Amino acid sequence: MNYRITVLPGDGVGPEVMAEGMKVLEAVAKKFGHTFKLEYELIGAVAIDKTDFALPEETLKMCKKSDAVMLAAVGDPRYDDPKLPVHPEDGLLALRKGLGLFANIRPVKVFDELVNASTLKAEVLKGTDFIFVRELTGGVYFAKPKKEWLTTKGRKATDSMTYSEQEIERIVRVGFELARSRKKRLVSVDKANVLKSSRLWRQVAIEVSKDYPDVALSHVLVDACAMQLIRTPTAFDVIVTENLFGDILTDESAQLAGSMGMLPSASLAGIPQSGKPTFGLFEPIHGSAPSIAGKDIANPIATILTVAMMLRYSLALEKEAASVEKAVEVVLKQGYRTDDIMADGNTRVGTRQMGDLIAAEV
Repeated sequence: MNYRITVLPGDGVGPEVMAEGMKVLEAVAKKFGHTFKLEYELIGAVAIDKTDFALPEETLKMCKKSDAVMLAAVGDPRYDDPKLPVHPEDGLLALRKGLGLFANIRPVKVFDELVNASTLKAEVLKGTDFIFVRELTGGVYFAKPKKEWLTTKGRKATDSMTYSEQEIERIVRVGFELARSRKKRLVSVDKANVLKSSRLWRQVAIEVSKDYPDVALSHVLVDACAMQLIRTPTAFDVIVTENLFGDILTDESAQLAGSMGMLPSASLAGIPQSGKPTFGLFEPIHGSAPSIAGKDIANPIATILTVAMMLRYSLALEKEAASVEKAVEVVLKQGYRTDDIMADGNTRVGTRQMGDLIAAEV
């Protein structure tokens, strides 16, 4: 089969980890007889430097023509000043909106070999394996009014948290579909004791649950969820929540796996169903990490596992996805580690060597 992939290496360590992800994808192509046409485009700081735009029009056009999009990272300290007219992260937000990517899927799995990499007790973490479903194009990040102004008493600023029942319904359905394919448990996270938008969220979740009688739905307030993720992470299977809450909770969950360099993500434009392709943008959850760029020490595993998610969700290639995930597991069992997950008794490897090892195992 032939597939067209838009590749966005981005900033910082992005090009380094993306190179290893594409190395593994090439190994998949050779093993299973596929052809992946890779088309590279600009996004983030590197795009601003060359075009003055964080998301050039040509990049968005190319993405829309593709079967899937792979993104590494955006961000550059040169653009940290909030007074600047454009920032690298603007490109990512515009890309999500431009491609209609409303569902962010973040699996959180603690490999047995890395159970001691986290600061939490091993007995708490062992067996952790759940999926976060985060609404991505609504809520406080996008709703209006959104402004800052000067009053006679000083400066003020406002952001609006707004959700329609249609936005809530489609993201909750993603959660139910994923839960149905796993342990049939869905937790919906909100702040219904305080927020009107959360009360609507809970009402819609209950209404949608009638279409999924085989899935057990429960509701957890966001602050309680934050505590439970640390105390009993193995209690979760699939978690669905709105944009801001999901942004915070998924980064918290990243620490369960020992490093943000271990976790992939997918942003989908449709409701995933087994065996059917769903267009999406696939990216590791970590940032551009400019302080370690070019040093061959960044962990490429999150990007490599992101390749597996692309194979599974956008290309409907389940065997190929599983082969990548298995290769990662085998290499970890062999004791190879990048700096961020290094421990006594392991073999330290760099970004490129880790990619080589996993590609060879595929």
